[in-house]
Amino acid sequence: MPKYVIEREIPKAGQLTSEELKSISQTSCGVLENLGPQIQWVESYVTDNKIYCVYISPNEQLVREHAKQGGFPANEVNEIAAIIDPTTAE
Repeated sequence: MPKYVIEREIPKAGQLTSEELKSISQTSCGVLENLGPQIQWVESYVTDNKIYCVYISPNEQLVREHAKQGGFPANEVNEIAAIIDPTTAE
């Protein structure tokens, strides 16, 4: 199943409190539950003004539907072509 990285532009994302991040996570999980098991949230990375999320989904449209239903921006949605790490060099 394809993996996607989603770039969400959220001003001051890095200043969100743990309670605010918990609320966002709960909203996301609720939408995922309604959309069904084909789409899965792997993890997210919070930076100063953006959140980068990794999802497993059969298609980009389902990723965008998750964003729409959750009220989250999905400024960029890109399918991951490959994953590399230090072991790739071996």
